[in-house]
Amino acid sequence: MDLGIKGKTAIVCGGSKGLGRGSAEKLAEAGVDIVLAARTQGPLEETAGKIAEKYGIKVTPVAADVTTPEGRAKLLEAAPAPDILVNNAGGPPPGMWHEWGEDQWQAAIRANMLSPIHLMTAVLPGMIERRWGRIVNITSGSVKSPIAALGLSGAARSGLTGFVAGTSRQVAQYGVTINNLLPGQHDTDRIESLIKNTAGSKGISVEEARAEAHAANPTGRFGTTEEFGAACAFLCSAYAGYIVGQNLLLDGGAFNSTLG
Repeated sequence: MDLGIKGKTAIVCGGSKGLGRGSAEKLAEAGVDIVLAARTQGPLEETAGKIAEKYGIKVTPVAADVTTPEGRAKLLEAAPAPDILVNNAGGPPPGMWHEWGEDQWQAAIRANMLSPIHLMTAVLPGMIERRWGRIVNITSGSVKSPIAALGLSGAARSGLTGFVAGTSRQVAQYGVTINNLLPGQHDTDRIESLIKNTAGSKGISVEEARAEAHAANPTGRFGTTEEFGAACAFLCSAYAGYIVGQNLLLDGGAFNSTLG
């Protein structure tokens, strides 16, 4: 299916691996040039090279920490007028409410709420002027279905969700859409870390913890980065102009609800 976005330019944050890379790959498959951002130079350049070679599009790697003003400035210098922005950042470590002090809260809010908001507010004026734009924020299924150990992530991302709810409806008249993708458990380094944490807390093997997690999902498995990336690419497509301010849950049906 031709998504109607060939030749456009996308910023993809956290794009060297996991869900960010899955999203970058599917956008590249649709003919989109990618400005790929991540913190670590080596893996970033390796991923950028592989995507460019596979799909024949331009990939510009930008090693930057987008949780800082300097990192965001470096990224926006490489892509001052993107057509598409995919916000993505790893979540804070799991824990319990009594373990989180001021520093932990500030770090979570900076990474998972304020940084994507700052990037959105930087690119929105240009998108509005050009009368076209797509923004997708990769948040978390814990925004909709709370996970106690991921309270830092859920709280910070809920703030981002609230910002998107109002702002998306203000910019839709200009052909600009903002939506959120809420991943459940996918085969990524992040979920592997959480599985190991679960195994340790329960006193079981990692394999047993993974099997329990698979069994708890209606699909009997974790999601793939390819599936996730395809959903992201569709929300960035020419056909998604009437999808505004939505929170699409990709969790294999783990959240049990008649109306989603």
